[in-house]
Amino acid sequence: MNESTTRARLVVDELVRCGVTDAVLCPGSRNAPLAFALHAADAEGRLRLHVRIDERTAGFLALGLALRSGRPVPVCTTSGTAVANLHPAVLEASYAGVPLLVLSADRPPDLIGTGASQTIEQAGLFGGAVRLAVNAGLSGEPGRLRASVDRLVAAATGAPPGPAHLNLPFAEPLVPDGAGEIPAGRADGGPWTRVAPAERRAEQPLPLDPAAPTLVIAGHGAPDGVADLPVPIVAEPASTAWPSAVRTGPWLLGASPALRPAQVVVAGRPTLHRPVQRLLADPGVEVHVLADPRGLPWPDVAGTVRAIGSLPALRPDPAWVDRWRAADAAAADVLDKALDDPAAPGGLRLARELVAALPRGAQLVLGSSNPVRDVALAAVPRGDLVVHANRGVAGIDGTVSTAVGAALVHDGPGYALLGDLTLLHDTTGLVIGPDEPRPDLTIVVLNDDGGGIFTLLEQGAPEHAAAFERVFGTPHGVDLASLCAATGARHARVEVAELADALTPAPGLRVVEVRAGRRELRDGHAALRVAITAAVAGAC
Repeated sequence: MNESTTRARLVVDELVRCGVTDAVLCPGSRNAPLAFALHAADAEGRLRLHVRIDERTAGFLALGLALRSGRPVPVCTTSGTAVANLHPAVLEASYAGVPLLVLSADRPPDLIGTGASQTIEQAGLFGGAVRLAVNAGLSGEPGRLRASVDRLVAAATGAPPGPAHLNLPFAEPLVPDGAGEIPAGRADGGPWTRVAPAERRAEQPLPLDPAAPTLVIAGHGAPDGVADLPVPIVAEPASTAWPSAVRTGPWLLGASPALRPAQVVVAGRPTLHRPVQRLLADPGVEVHVLADPRGLPWPDVAGTVRAIGSLPALRPDPAWVDRWRAADAAAADVLDKALDDPAAPGGLRLARELVAALPRGAQLVLGSSNPVRDVALAAVPRGDLVVHANRGVAGIDGTVSTAVGAALVHDGPGYALLGDLTLLHDTTGLVIGPDEPRPDLTIVVLNDDGGGIFTLLEQGAPEHAAAFERVFGTPHGVDLASLCAATGARHARVEVAELADALTPAPGLRVVEVRAGRRELRDGHAALRVAITAAVAGAC
């Protein structure tokens, strides 16, 4: 057995010993030793292999698998720009705390800088985005390479968790050339080096006034337990606190002085709503942050955070809680009556109906831009769903692939809500070869022929109308039915009122398209805010 084959099989064996159950592979020549080794491990039932032709798609597929399972997932590429195409997924994994493992094949060191084809400086390519970067040699003690794999997995699953990079130079021959055994690992089947879980540092309780009017803002990555707090919670849909959140919370912020808190506790990393950011920047409000149990940095965009720690017991004035409860009821009544009108903003109507219609135990992956915000603004929170979103960097990159990966490890039906640009940005996520594991995933796409979110931002103001449509609206005119036919995904186009029937769990991959316009968005949202504010004033 040649050296490259031996080293590749050893790496894969050690990954399995470390608990890896899924791996993603992109085809290439320099990573052929790893391709053969992963294929063999899949055939032996030691892991499940997923092959993709696009490295960016592959990176986000691995991220989705790791996001839902909590286990480290490697993605393996050949050398050169193939590795660079993983950078968006690596960044998302870094900021979201997802254990993504990059296995990049490389040319021998003496070829770096010589003009050899598909050769770049891969060592350190991801900079500070990875928790650990290991540049392996061409040969060496088997125990040392196994220990490097263990160190990689420990870094990816430590405190804080995130991506890690193992760069593996391979010399020719790159294909197996005979039978042989790899150097043995530990006899008990465990990893070469056992790494104890990272200890969590003890945190001091936050210096809160237990009886003061307190509001919790829960964003992506909020720790468990926040949902049980006896104070109003404004939570993003991908937060564990969302099922216990005030449904209309984002609409209520700034709607009435009676709802203004004296102190705010931030859990996780909120990124969706401008009223939240204005509240956190208010110099008259004390802002405190729950320490992240995984060790991720605390958020403080406005530089107003007074302390980071754990929660003391809270004893809020019942009148404070009652005011929020009454305001929520009044706002929800206005919101639902408005969304019953077919002329209301299509994204909000779709989000409300989609979340209400999903079966118990379903998983929902939300795309960035409007979809995740529409759910936050319109849907009734549910505790019987699993909700994910790529909010680490909040890009639209690879969202189809993230949803596919998450669906492949979820024990139940999988769904995603995306915008049309997000779908088009990851079209190759729909390309799944005939021999690959296929998810049971329904992708609901709000197709408003362009970038609807910009309609709601400063760019969408009437004074910018001359430039808006071409450089922000970006209409594309793509026929999604033809696109789905080309990739083998089933397609259906429905109205919002017909959505529930289209969401019945079904095997395989399908796209449900809902058409909407963008012109009504700005005025529709503004009218809703005015109506809700008036209702809240009457309730408070």
